[in-house]
Amino acid sequence: MMNVSSSDENIYVPYSSRPETYIVPVVFAMIFIVGVLGNGTLVLVFIRHRSMRNVPNTYILSLALGDLLVIITCVPFTSTMYTVESWPYGELICKLSEATKDISIGVSVFTLTALSAERYCAIVNPIRRHVSSKPFTLMTAVAIWILAVILATPSATFPYLASEPIPNNNQTIEYCYPFPRSFGEGYAKGMVLFKLLVYYVVPLCIIGCFYFLMAHHLMVSTRNMPGELQHAGQSGQIRARKKVAKMVLSFVIIFMVSFLPYHVFMVWFHFYPYSREVYDDYWHAFRIVGFCLSFINSCVNPVALYFISGVFRKHFNRYLFCCCPFARAGQAAVESTVLQDMNLTHVNSASYRRHNSVVTSHVTLSQT
Repeated sequence: MMNVSSSDENIYVPYSSRPETYIVPVVFAMIFIVGVLGNGTLVLVFIRHRSMRNVPNTYILSLALGDLLVIITCVPFTSTMYTVESWPYGELICKLSEATKDISIGVSVFTLTALSAERYCAIVNPIRRHVSSKPFTLMTAVAIWILAVILATPSATFPYLASEPIPNNNQTIEYCYPFPRSFGEGYAKGMVLFKLLVYYVVPLCIIGCFYFLMAHHLMVSTRNMPGELQHAGQSGQIRARKKVAKMVLSFVIIFMVSFLPYHVFMVWFHFYPYSREVYDDYWHAFRIVGFCLSFINSCVNPVALYFISGVFRKHFNRYLFCCCPFARAGQAAVESTVLQDMNLTHVNSASYRRHNSVVTSHVTLSQT
């Protein structure tokens, strides 16, 4: 949380005269309300409805817990970065907010990577049960949290309260600085590059590979699928898998867009040698947008689920919008759609078993 302000220039603009002083708190208040209600409702749904505890939803629960962590422990404090001139919460909260932010980012991007791998296995090789089993999924989710905590250790250790004198003024401001200055600028550059690669570039490249392979497999399998199976329900099974894959892809795109401006600014600021001299209103606005987007990511996944998934929309309507007429009117239609999907899945499974029996019979006859 570097405090890059106009104090690096000759003219210092007081916080009371800056528009972000009034805009950022409103944005963060919305992030807090939407994030707590949305992610809290997701956690409640998983606790109260056993039918929702499948493999993909276990990862979605992990995402919701990570987002709740950063919203509760970080958002209320970091929202004041652009509204008060000095960090008022002390060094402990400085370290806590930096650490929880990195833990949440790690949990998000590593869980999205695991979800992409799980969807790839479910679509390409659905018979492989051990990869899609609940115990394996729980172990993977726990391992992701442990890895995220380990990688966030520097953020829990090194941040401190730095001070900066205000030009043409006798006051000194304090701000939460994530990199120890005793280590030099090389450490800051190394950490910026490390976070860019580990939390952004490498996971997104892996996710991109999984989705490319998924798309290729779906095109080939649809082309080679016998006509009988296409009309008997096998195509419905593929549609159901595609729907979950599209849901995961929407989470990935949201994450990619949310953190791109943040990483662009950090790389520019730390690697461009004249960044402090040319830091102007454009870069200041760009930094604030990236700062806000990185936290908006923590509240937007439940919103995306509401519009993408009919099953989740039913539960959101039940717990959040139970008093609204449109929610009650649409609930019966959504439940009917869910029942139809369940019946279609049953037909697909029976068709799939019949297809395997026919194939096995043909293979046996050909061998004899």
